[in-house]
Amino acid sequence: MKNIKIKVVIAILMATVITSCEDSFLEQTSPNFLSTGIFWETIEDFDNGLTATYKAFSKTDNIRLIENLHRSDLAWGNGWQRPTTANIFYLQLFNNANDAGNRQWTQNYTTIFRANQVIVNLNKKIGTFENETEETIAAFTLAQARFIRGYMYFLLYNTFNQGSVPIFDYVAETEEDHFQSLRPASEVKAFYMADLEYAAKNLPVEWADDQKGRVTAGAAVSLIGQTHLYAGDFAQAALHFKNVIDNFGYALTPHFGSNITTKDELNEESILEVVYSMDHKQNLAQYDSRDVSNASYIKHFTGVQGWFGAGPASWLINTYKQDPLDYSDPENFVEEVIYETYKREVVKETITRPRVYSIRTSYSLALVDDNDLGYYPDPATPWANPGQTAPFNQSFAAYFRKHTNWDLGAKSEDELSPGKVRSGVNERLIRLAEIYLQYAECQIELGNLDEALLYINKVRRRAKVALLGEDGSGEFPNNDHMRAPGNTPWTLDNLREHLRHVEYPLELSAEGDGNRNIDLRRWGVKKQRFQELAQKRYAADHYVTTNPKTGASITKWSTLLYEVQAGDPNIRENFNDLELAAKNYNDDLHAYLPIPNSEIIANPRLYDTAE
Repeated sequence: MKNIKIKVVIAILMATVITSCEDSFLEQTSPNFLSTGIFWETIEDFDNGLTATYKAFSKTDNIRLIENLHRSDLAWGNGWQRPTTANIFYLQLFNNANDAGNRQWTQNYTTIFRANQVIVNLNKKIGTFENETEETIAAFTLAQARFIRGYMYFLLYNTFNQGSVPIFDYVAETEEDHFQSLRPASEVKAFYMADLEYAAKNLPVEWADDQKGRVTAGAAVSLIGQTHLYAGDFAQAALHFKNVIDNFGYALTPHFGSNITTKDELNEESILEVVYSMDHKQNLAQYDSRDVSNASYIKHFTGVQGWFGAGPASWLINTYKQDPLDYSDPENFVEEVIYETYKREVVKETITRPRVYSIRTSYSLALVDDNDLGYYPDPATPWANPGQTAPFNQSFAAYFRKHTNWDLGAKSEDELSPGKVRSGVNERLIRLAEIYLQYAECQIELGNLDEALLYINKVRRRAKVALLGEDGSGEFPNNDHMRAPGNTPWTLDNLREHLRHVEYPLELSAEGDGNRNIDLRRWGVKKQRFQELAQKRYAADHYVTTNPKTGASITKWSTLLYEVQAGDPNIRENFNDLELAAKNYNDDLHAYLPIPNSEIIANPRLYDTAE
């Protein structure tokens, strides 16, 4: 946490037992080493142990966002020239030897191991602390550790082997203890739900300002609701989501951009957020495990001196570009100053015009012709748009803005932390807009069209885009409204499709913990989705802009993407997405990640069936 000094406890991972012959008076504990016999005693010990657990919780290997995007329909990857790629996740050719799966598995269980140390030892100690204050702190500490363990099993259950994974509810003391067999998915689910339900009952609704970033009861209730949603129990999921909406004090931020950058972090919309900072430990070497910054995402997403690891899919770019403005909202109009020359010395005129793209689109993607929001501006030209600061040729039509530092007045990520890859952008795992949309999904499946429209439109109104429904209808009758495709009324069926393939991706792309893969899998449409998108065809016009320093003309070739019909002579084959994924994807092989080969090799009990 940014306001809490990170203390790493290394020695608690092992117990050192000093013994000698038969004389008990010779048995002594070395004062130079920590052991379980002397460490788990004070409330400070447990605070240190919990801090080490939060440090493990903050590791991006717990989720592997880039690979999750590649496995979904949201992104293509990776490299400079699309669609040429050897990315096994984008091609749906991964197996149990893939490095990302091995790393996620290892990190999930490392985090569980740290949480278990706190849980097991605190269960022995609760009731024996010196005063009521320490007992209260101990209770909150236990609830936080159980939430983190529960969340790790939530991730494992939804990511690996159809949910069947080993369960650890103890601290390994012998070599044999490190090996557990696979447990049925139903047992894994029941195990993590017990942790989350405990956390929901025993965590606070909110923390003091200097403790923000710790897990809360609202996050636990949200995960319980998502578990019911993913299982198709829409009635139970709706009850939990409505509880989160009504009883925990959350609210949509007034501006969508508050959920994207380092500004306004841990805001009123945040439900579960991993906190990073560049303000500490700047002396550490690159990728040092003690660092409290995020070093994993920015270079994959940035369009300036980046690695081009995850580019938005063509259909997603096109859908963002079509996000319709609500012209009744004054924030969708901007004043543009027209200058006599590129040097911006003499004003020619000032005009008022609609935004090029919706606020939600501008803050989610960097598009070549978005003149309303700068992108890694040179301090000498802070007005520069994405087309003036980033390379868009070689079949790049957009970059994800999320997770990057495009707004901090630096020309590139490298300038922020010379010689190292570091970022302080927090990782938003759950926010209220997601809960609104998931609640709306439940209402669609329960047959409540008006309630579903109500909560979808709350999200859309914050995004400053046209609301769904008839003009003059709903909670906001004075805002612009739109009918369903084909100028037809909204129904449960067409609203379901809109929510799945417009609202969820436009609001939440490149966020969360693999939600899109879970969604496509539980809807039973992943293969079909890949096949449908593989049939889409696109063309792209050139974009011409001006070098803000010299006035020279700059052409960004084939960067203004738009969809065309099959057979159109302007089709750009480079923008065809997911053709090989559509052929290669197999539900039995690719709906989940397999058990990593590292675990298969190391664990002799993995496939034991004996009780």
